[in-house]
Amino acid sequence: QVQLVESGGGLVLAGGSLRLSCAASGRTFSSHAMGWFRPAPGKEREFVAGVSCTGRSTYYTDSVKGRFTISRDNAKNTVYLQMNSLKPEDTAVYYCAADKDHCTVRYYPEMYDYWGQGTQVTVSS
Repeated sequence: QVQLVESGGGLVLAGGSLRLSCAASGRTFSSHAMGWFRPAPGKEREFVAGVSCTGRSTYYTDSVKGRFTISRDNAKNTVYLQMNSLKPEDTAVYYCAADKDHCTVRYYPEMYDYWGQGTQVTVSS
């Protein structure tokens, strides 16, 4: 069992930055691909960014490419989402998730096994 706890959300002006963190319990963190998700119209959760278990491969949805950076520190059992040039449409609850069976990133939320409680990001114009 892996427990995930997000932090770092808050209120920021458009154009500002936030850094989300997701701390994981357990000794298997380095074998899990990790992802960040947020709700979207017509979807319960959409893929925002993902990182492979080694940290070498990263993936992003088109709307955040060039603005968001996902990374991980396996020694600290933590995954990060650096969010720059934030826009009002980035406002959402952000969830981190762990895929216990794969090292490579997958895009569908139903493929992930463990979820955090979410952290609210609000971007005002």
